[in-house]
Amino acid sequence: MNNRLSSLDILSLGLMTFAFFLGAGNIIFPPLAGAHAGAEMVPAMLGFLATAVGLPLLTLIAVAKAGGGISTMAKHLPVSLATTLALAVYIIIGPSFATPRTGLVAYEIGIKPFIEQDYLALFSVVFFALVAWLSIKPGKLLDYVGKFITPLLVLLLLALAVAVFMAPLGELGTPNADYANDAFVKGFLEGYNTMDTFGALVFGMLIVNVLTGKGVTAKSYIYKYLIIAGCIAAAGLAFVYISLFYLGATSQVIAAGAQSGSDILTIYVFGMFEERGTYALAAVVVMACLTTAVGLVSAMTAFLTKLKPNWNYTYLVLINCVVCALVTNVGLTQLITLSIPVLFAVYPVAIALIALTFVQEKLGNKGLSYKFVLSIALMFGVLDGLKVAGLDMHAFNFLPLFDKGLAWLLPTAVALVIALLAFKKVPCQKAALSRA
Repeated sequence: MNNRLSSLDILSLGLMTFAFFLGAGNIIFPPLAGAHAGAEMVPAMLGFLATAVGLPLLTLIAVAKAGGGISTMAKHLPVSLATTLALAVYIIIGPSFATPRTGLVAYEIGIKPFIEQDYLALFSVVFFALVAWLSIKPGKLLDYVGKFITPLLVLLLLALAVAVFMAPLGELGTPNADYANDAFVKGFLEGYNTMDTFGALVFGMLIVNVLTGKGVTAKSYIYKYLIIAGCIAAAGLAFVYISLFYLGATSQVIAAGAQSGSDILTIYVFGMFEERGTYALAAVVVMACLTTAVGLVSAMTAFLTKLKPNWNYTYLVLINCVVCALVTNVGLTQLITLSIPVLFAVYPVAIALIALTFVQEKLGNKGLSYKFVLSIALMFGVLDGLKVAGLDMHAFNFLPLFDKGLAWLLPTAVALVIALLAFKKVPCQKAALSRA
């Protein structure tokens, strides 16, 4: 029997999706990008919104269309390749980068300003112990997150946004060289850092699991509710990003010399609300990071148990959280530095997979098309990643958009067109013989 969600449950589902996305990167990168963009805030912000809001929303729609997460979307690849791709994405948004970053940002903004000594190691243990406790009961996520934590989070962010727009602490600053020349492209690439598109690839399946846990089994309703949840999350993220971008763009005087988004945000909020503002900011950041960490740990553990059904869910959650706690102690700056080349290399593959999902019905030879397009995206994405990592890549300067960090874009688009027009469907008789 198929259940339908009430209006309150649908809203809670959307808020839960919003809360899963609103984590560490969503808090610290928009203020920094806004500070660098200054008077070029609008085009930079539009570029940022394209990769940090538009792509995640398209990804959730693609997940709904495919009827499953990244493994289902990559089903036309050989099983080993599809599994490897899915595992790579889960590792990136799991224990390697995104999940430990939630703990680091929660500590840097929510705890460190109020203490004199460094207690990162202790905090990482406490933080991920709480994450583990919330993740062990995934069926309760909608109740824990959607109906209690997120509404408070939204209210706190709303208060900050209203204050920033009504009484900013400065004028729009001077853009740095990168934003003065290519504000939209720079903002587009900065949006990679949020990892929201990767998050959508895994959160989509988590939301599907929540829906089935609520008794929603009809594909049409799962599709409908997932798209509604995605739209709610996208609207919330856009509101937060625009507010934080404007905060950063007007911070060049009050936060002069600040080197990170967390520093800009902390200084600005203290200048606007004094000490009570820093406490409110701490509450916002810790809750945002906690809810995102729960979503990431739950999603990765669900993926691993689906891959290996005999593995124990609770033990996997604990192992995941232990690894995340250890990686957290690397430090925020070092973790971000390590993650950027990886994101430049892998993001094009995720974007290409989303595009393939939307046009798969028009592909004559799906297997060949997926391998061809994704290989091209990965190959040129790796070139962008190596360049960002600091390697000497001058030999590739002839490639279109290579200087902008988008060497993958045109080759991947051409590969997709070739797949649509040139790759013919495998004859049924030949396909049957090959299967035999």
